[in-house]
Amino acid sequence: MSEASTPPASGGGARVSLEDFALRGVELLKREDPVLAQLIEAEYARQVNSLAMVASCSTAHPSVLACEGTFTSNVTAEGYPGHRHHAGCKYVDQFEQLAIDRAKQAFGASFANVQPHSASTANQIVTSGVLKPGGTLLGLELDSGGHLSHGSKVNISGKFYNAVGYGLDAEGRIDYERMADLAREHKPGLIICGTTAYPRTIDWQRFRDVADEVGAYLLADITHIAGLVIAGEQPNPIDIAHFTVTCTHKQLYGPRGGLILMGKDADLPAPVGKGPLSGLMQRRLFPFTQGAPLVNMIVAKARALDRACKPEFKRQGQLIVKLAQALATALLERGARVLSGGTDNHIVLVNVLESFGVSGVAAEKALEECNIIVNKNRIAGDTKPVSISSGIRIGTNSLVVRNAAPEDMAWCADLIVRVLSSIEMQGEREYVLAPEQRAAFQAEVAAFCVAHPLADYPIKTD
Repeated sequence: MSEASTPPASGGGARVSLEDFALRGVELLKREDPVLAQLIEAEYARQVNSLAMVASCSTAHPSVLACEGTFTSNVTAEGYPGHRHHAGCKYVDQFEQLAIDRAKQAFGASFANVQPHSASTANQIVTSGVLKPGGTLLGLELDSGGHLSHGSKVNISGKFYNAVGYGLDAEGRIDYERMADLAREHKPGLIICGTTAYPRTIDWQRFRDVADEVGAYLLADITHIAGLVIAGEQPNPIDIAHFTVTCTHKQLYGPRGGLILMGKDADLPAPVGKGPLSGLMQRRLFPFTQGAPLVNMIVAKARALDRACKPEFKRQGQLIVKLAQALATALLERGARVLSGGTDNHIVLVNVLESFGVSGVAAEKALEECNIIVNKNRIAGDTKPVSISSGIRIGTNSLVVRNAAPEDMAWCADLIVRVLSSIEMQGEREYVLAPEQRAAFQAEVAAFCVAHPLADYPIKTD
């Protein structure tokens, strides 16, 4: 289906209305399950009245959420467009092809699979496609900013495969020399580059050069910077890495799900079976890893990817970076130890233990009490367990949805520093924050949220 075509609303039978369907659903929910309805409304109020500064998520556009909540989830659709194992997929094929086309357009890709349930699943699909169980992969260590699915010993990637980890140098940057040495020593079949808590630009080509030298495949995980890649604020690995994966709920402001993308290497012969690498990815997703796709999520992905192809998305990406850099600068000016000295993307990492004598978990909880949402994060060389941690991770994805400006980041930094400087630690996890201080901080956050409401999220004012 082309972008310009408009299919009939029905096959000539009953008339349908998306608005009526959505309103009917809300009406039935409130009538039949008022407890759940009230909890959902409470969560909505929490989101619109909180300052979300979590790097691992964003605020999905209401039109994306409308797609998630449609009846398209009623269809079982194992397989791919034109090759389904079930009937009733006439429009499902068009939904999926639209999402594929938009993903390829957004990232400049030659191939896209839009069915992964998450980026972690996408990583698993790629890994299982090019490695046998026990095969060697090389990925960034978790404490250095890597992800669980990049070889963590508690994850399938570290249990089913021989996972080797590279880390950071003394300046908090990826240690490319050490990575290359490890690759030459261990001869991995797959090298994973990409991060979950790393504030600097990644040299994709340097990874590819090493991968080619040792005969490895290269997987680029751009989960945290996908929007910045589309906006041109971060380099695009599509034609450098053999495989590129991302989620769709962080910087794409879409539903929770994943994508597998490929560029010029899509037609390379697969290491096992017949056909190209792209065909191997199709088979490794279905039927090897997943069954039927989440059709409503594919519909929502198509909507988010359409928005990502618009000029406004590029300006949004530019603002994400400006906000993060202004925030990092303001935190540094207020005495916080910002890891690597700043940021090139949306992530700001702070060693709160060294800066304020506060553990990561206490910082997370105290800030949440004041309606500021961040997450605790282990950092390179961390001596604390993951449940405590020495750092916090801050992100600016959702601040952009509030139309925050770079000059607002001084206030955000000042507020964070004042909260963390006001708590009295009582052990590694527990702390005391005076009720009157907490109330004052909450009032400041509330005022900011009123002045900077979430775009297109309606609120009622008394």
